[in-house]
Amino acid sequence: MKKIEAILRPEKLSKVKEALENLGYPGMSLTRIEGHGRQKGKVEQFRGREFKVEFLPKIKIEIAVRDQDVEHITRTIIEAAKTGEIGDGKIFISPLENTLRIRTGEQGEQAL
Repeated sequence: MKKIEAILRPEKLSKVKEALENLGYPGMSLTRIEGHGRQKGKVEQFRGREFKVEFLPKIKIEIAVRDQDVEHITRTIIEAAKTGEIGDGKIFISPLENTLRIRTGEQGEQAL
């Protein structure tokens, strides 16, 4: 099992969510976060004055998946979230030792 964490633009959330649901992965955790990568924020104007916004709003989606589904899911996220512009986000993939469903006590892939 693997854990996929995808950091993406907030405006891409509905498209990514719909694409994952169509794949049969409706379950996910969502966190609203702020951060920056290489772009190191952006400069905006407000009432004629410039100011730097260092941390931009982002969405982090976390999904636990079977090993054999990782590539298909990451490809789907990329297709749904990509704009081709700086700040599109990142995907992190980590090993997941175990999963337990609290309600039934199921473990491993059965708990996904």
